[in-house]
Amino acid sequence: MDVAFIDCHCHISALEFVEDLDDVIKRTKEANVKALVAVTEYASDFERVIQLSKNYPDLVLPCFGIHPVQGTGQDRRSANIQDLEPVLPLFQKYRNDIIAVGEIGLDFTPWCAPTVQEREEQLMIFRRQLEVSKELALPVNVHSRSAAKVTIGTMKELGIRDALLHNFAGKPSVALEAVRAGYCLSFPPVISTNQQRVKLIRQIPLENICLETDCPALGPEKNVRNEPKNITLSCEHIARVKGIPSEMVADVTTQNALRLFPKLKRILKP
Repeated sequence: MDVAFIDCHCHISALEFVEDLDDVIKRTKEANVKALVAVTEYASDFERVIQLSKNYPDLVLPCFGIHPVQGTGQDRRSANIQDLEPVLPLFQKYRNDIIAVGEIGLDFTPWCAPTVQEREEQLMIFRRQLEVSKELALPVNVHSRSAAKVTIGTMKELGIRDALLHNFAGKPSVALEAVRAGYCLSFPPVISTNQQRVKLIRQIPLENICLETDCPALGPEKNVRNEPKNITLSCEHIARVKGIPSEMVADVTTQNALRLFPKLKRILKP
């Protein structure tokens, strides 16, 4: 397929890519992926994603954000304000480099945020980063799990106009609320094996859909590292669900991404 793709949400700075990143980037370009919107989760990701954008200036575009879930493995926990405060100056320092604020959002799954206090602190961190996005006139790249209505409601309340709800898995009625607010929703390759998303994807207008991989997670095979090259699987699945050519999905989603993330135009023309 001779079309261009934009991976609107990936973790190319993840440790899973350290040993063979050049090979991953080579396969990315061979798949005609023209841009990687590289989000962060932890404070430790910020400088690394900036460095990657310098190493691969024609491909990697960095975002800054503190994810609502911090830690790894058994140490995973709900985010607290101390996770955000030390890195707030970096948003200003690199305001000309970053193309969005993300990955930010809310995760109210019981194992992650079982108490009202934890949910309230997540909400405080989310609101603070939304305010940063407004100060810097940047779009937001958003995580929402078991919290879709609160996430969308908070963004609307704060007047957020440009947002990507990544790997959206909420109800179609809630998704349409996001559509009415002018937000985009994106879907990773794992949807090609998930029939529960079919109804959701069918109801969302193509003009509100972007493509993502969320790599190294959410690939087509469980427990196998996902890569940006797999974005073609998302495209093909959405095309099948909507009964339209995959070339149309690729073209429209790329235009959607360029509209949502204007700084993409540094490396890819409309």
